[in-house]
Amino acid sequence: MIKKEFDTIIFDLGGVLVDWKPEYVYRKVFNYNEEKVQWFLNTICTPQWNMEQDAGRTIEEAVKLKVTEFPEYEKWIKLYYNHWHHMFSGAIKENVEIFKKLKISGNYKIYALTNWSAEKWDMALNLFPFFYDFDGVVVSGKEKTRKPYLKIYNIILNRYQINPKKALFIDDNLDNIKAAEKLNITGIHLENPTQLSNKLNKFSLNF
Repeated sequence: MIKKEFDTIIFDLGGVLVDWKPEYVYRKVFNYNEEKVQWFLNTICTPQWNMEQDAGRTIEEAVKLKVTEFPEYEKWIKLYYNHWHHMFSGAIKENVEIFKKLKISGNYKIYALTNWSAEKWDMALNLFPFFYDFDGVVVSGKEKTRKPYLKIYNIILNRYQINPKKALFIDDNLDNIKAAEKLNITGIHLENPTQLSNKLNKFSLNF
């Protein structure tokens, strides 16, 4: 048990509260040939390319750049954001239940800090209405910066007057956790979404 007083919990969304993977679209495209799926997602519509949209680049510009670079894959490139909503398998129910219990307890302010395209945020709210239940949300695409850059952590700390030493941050990306820890925010790295309950049990939270 780690004895530390917290008054704030900050959640990442993808990989923590909702399951999002481009593979869910491209497995159908490539007839479930996993080798082709991974080649496409590691060579053409890469995580690095997608992260630029999370940092504020428009989808139109992003698609145009990729189509110019790989014109023979135009149809498949355009699928990425046209079928973006099909990249979710749904909410990670057990973690959403934990989020709701923390919120209902009234013992913590609950925020979200997410790398997400600004252009897809309204659709995200429609897909997952519980996103409205946070005390505040910082969306990278709207801020024109993203995790793990320290600027976005300072945005959420300053906007909601969070004391970093009393904040607990949950993310599935280790680089994002390391960045938070540089600012004295305690991090929980989820290598698997099913770990959340056990990882939280190490802290003396009251919910």
